[in-house]
Amino acid sequence: MAVGLRGLLMTTPAHAAARAYEVTRTEAEWQKLLRPDQYRVLRKAGTETPFTSPLNKEKRTGVFSCAGCDLPLFSSATKFDSGTGWPSFWQALGNAVVEETDTAFFMKRTEVLCRRCGGHLGHVFDDGPKPTGLRYCMNGVSLNFKAA
Repeated sequence: MAVGLRGLLMTTPAHAAARAYEVTRTEAEWQKLLRPDQYRVLRKAGTETPFTSPLNKEKRTGVFSCAGCDLPLFSSATKFDSGTGWPSFWQALGNAVVEETDTAFFMKRTEVLCRRCGGHLGHVFDDGPKPTGLRYCMNGVSLNFKAA
């Protein structure tokens, strides 16, 4: 366990042991592959500081993929400005993410993980726009953007 930037206790997500993923690496391999901020979010379920991701302002047509394994996750066509400080989408691409119940910090939320590597992306909430009513609130450091 480690203490995060804002004094929050961070652990390796419980889902990591419960589910098998296509892409697996040792902790040392993940640390070598990812920047420290990406490792903290993707592998230790951390949260980036709101309003710090350049992806908040990304308006071009393209695809947002997992920074850990490059799996396409979200289309720019589903991105919207939620005002929360994190890149937000109203729908994930098909077969891109898995969802787990997250009961950390004395609340119940739905954690969103990359289907291929199990990287922590963020959380999904039911206060988004039509047509789904969902808000996939993602950490920008867990995503890469590729313009079409």
